[in-house]
Amino acid sequence: MTFSNNWQIQPKQLFAMGPIVPVLVIKNVQDALPIAEALLAADVKVLEVTLRTPAALEVISTIATQLPEAIIGAGTVTNRELLQNAYDAGAQFAISPGLTTDLLQAGKSGNLALIPGISSISELMVAADHGYDHLKFFPAEASGGVKALQSIGGPFPNITFCPTGGINLNNIRDYLALANVACCGGSWFVSDDIIKQQNWQEITRLAKQVLTHVK
Repeated sequence: MTFSNNWQIQPKQLFAMGPIVPVLVIKNVQDALPIAEALLAADVKVLEVTLRTPAALEVISTIATQLPEAIIGAGTVTNRELLQNAYDAGAQFAISPGLTTDLLQAGKSGNLALIPGISSISELMVAADHGYDHLKFFPAEASGGVKALQSIGGPFPNITFCPTGGINLNNIRDYLALANVACCGGSWFVSDDIIKQQNWQEITRLAKQVLTHVK
C-alpha cells in the first residue's frame, strides 16, 4: 500500500536503493559526518541511525542538514513520540524493531515512512491489516532466518522484507536470494571498534566488499 498523502518517500523506493542498510549506533555527534561520508563513498545512501544513544537525534539532524544526498532514517522507533522526534530531527523514514497498534496508526497519519518490525506471522497479519507491506524481519537469525522467510513467502507473497539481526558477509547472499527480501540491515561493517578507532576508510572498504559480494 502507498501512504502517498504525507510520506516523503515510500518504503518500496527505500528498499530498492541498495542491498544493504547500515544499522548505526553512534554515540558521539562528531562521528556522524565521517561515518555517513564513508558510507556514501561506497555508494551506500540509505542510513539507519538507531535511537539507542542520547546523541542519536542530533546525529540524524547533523546528517540531514549537512549531507542532503544521504537518505537518513531513525531506527529503534518504538512509539508515537519517538516517531515524531525522528521527524522533527530531519529523518526521512523510521524503522521499528516491533509493532504496536498505536505505532502503526501513528505511522499512517504521520509524515515519516514507517517500516514496522515483525518476528511472527501474527505480527505480520496485524501490520498487513493496517496496510503495511514492507516490513523489517527482526531478529532475523534468532527468528528462523532464511528458512522462516522462505516459509512466510508462501502465504504472504505480497510482503517484502528487510531482515536485520545476525546478518553478515557469510549469510547475506542467502537472504538476498529470497524473492521476498529486497535488502538487509547490518552493523558489522560499521562496528563499535571501527568507530572508536575512527577508521573511516575501513567502513568504506567493508561496505564496498559487501556490495561486491552480493552482486
